[in-house]
Amino acid sequence: MRPRWRKMIWMVPLGIVGMLLFIAIGGEIVRLLWNWLAPMLFGWRQITFWQAIGLLALCRILFGGLGMHRGPGAGMRGRMRGRMRERMEERWAQMTPEEREQARQRFRGRCGPFEPPEAKPTT
Repeated sequence: MRPRWRKMIWMVPLGIVGMLLFIAIGGEIVRLLWNWLAPMLFGWRQITFWQAIGLLALCRILFGGLGMHRGPGAGMRGRMRGRMRERMEERWAQMTPEEREQARQRFRGRCGPFEPPEAKPTT
């Protein structure tokens, strides 16, 4: 097995080349689409490759896109939310009907309408 640093010798340059290639292709696609649509539809001027790269960067800043965001349930927050839900479901399953009604009343006073967790079928 190779040491980690030997893998990094190849990974870092490949990563840099990949990013540059992505930027070049993305900039060219933006330039081509802009120059094809914007002058015809809106009467705007055509843009250069570097202006397209700037437009791509501006969109990234303003909208934070390019597919690099994970979903709302991903990462540490998603795992914590899942654990909290599991613990609440376990507690709810162990409560008596009177305790459940008391909990509903407490939740209504704090949070508004309360829907109890769904009971999972046991198999």
